[in-house]
Amino acid sequence: MFDKKNNNNLNEEKNSIDVFRPAKGSAKVVIGHGVSITGEIKQADEVQIDGEADVTMKTDNIVIGNTGNCKGNIETHNADIWGSFDGDLKASGTLTIQEEGVATGTIEYQKMQIKLGGKLSGDIKMSDKIQSIKTEKKETDNNVSLQSAIRKE
Repeated sequence: MFDKKNNNNLNEEKNSIDVFRPAKGSAKVVIGHGVSITGEIKQADEVQIDGEADVTMKTDNIVIGNTGNCKGNIETHNADIWGSFDGDLKASGTLTIQEEGVATGTIEYQKMQIKLGGKLSGDIKMSDKIQSIKTEKKETDNNVSLQSAIRKE
């Protein structure tokens, strides 16, 4: 019932799976509290900034922690700001500014959530998904403005 071979196989499986490590293929960068960095971050899936950073980057997700202070040019899918950010930020997914979070600069987002106490200032723009030209043309052909309809009568 309990072979050594089966027991060894179970142990090998447990040893090969480590829940504390990121999945293979994911690239996570953490800039810890007290660390200062200047430069460019390339090909990172997730970036967490708890220190100071003056960076240019493209990433899937960025988290600026409570002690984080970030400046620069960032393109991301999701941004979660607990600390402070100043610069150009493009979030193609969701921009979340937490209770003590501060975001200033040129900010473009798809969806946004600001918790009570969060601050946002600068040149703010909501971007829509790009629609195909054919769809837009069909909509304009079928839709008539109220003023045009009144004038025709």
